[in-house]
Amino acid sequence: MTQRMELPSEDEVGGKKKAKGSKTALMYAVDLLARQEQSSARLREKLKRKGYEEEEIEAALQRLMKMHYLDDAGACQRQFEFLYEESRSSVRQIVAKLLQRGFESSMIKDCIPSDTYEREKDAALRVLALKYRKPADPRKMMANLYQKGFAVDAARAAVEEFIAQMAERQDGAEDDEREE
Repeated sequence: MTQRMELPSEDEVGGKKKAKGSKTALMYAVDLLARQEQSSARLREKLKRKGYEEEEIEAALQRLMKMHYLDDAGACQRQFEFLYEESRSSVRQIVAKLLQRGFESSMIKDCIPSDTYEREKDAALRVLALKYRKPADPRKMMANLYQKGFAVDAARAAVEEFIAQMAERQDGAEDDEREE
């Protein structure tokens, strides 16, 4: 998926180099996108902080969108899918993370599957397994999951299943000791 982009001349972008050796807004934006996929809002913010003029920033963003290097909807979808499939974060945490990255809430909501219960329960179980090595107070475990943004029903089911799994492990360990 590596594409080569021809950078426009200074006249095409309408920007001026700040000093000898410094980059145009477009060049800097391409460098940022080469490191990590960004939302247009986040990219605009970084370019403003770097001191580029608004017109130069707008021209650079328009050029990047035209060349399909900047696609908020696609980037949001890819980042949501990655976080949803590969992390132990709740959907609420994922939404908050994407909002921080500059994606619009309507765009993020379009990415959320209609039924997230099983995935939320499985993610909550992974969180519990990492945090608790032995059974703890169920209320404490539930509170931990609530703080991480898990829905009440998924958190409750995960705690119940985690406690059952821990009981099975303890029973299995006791049976092994008896056999020896």
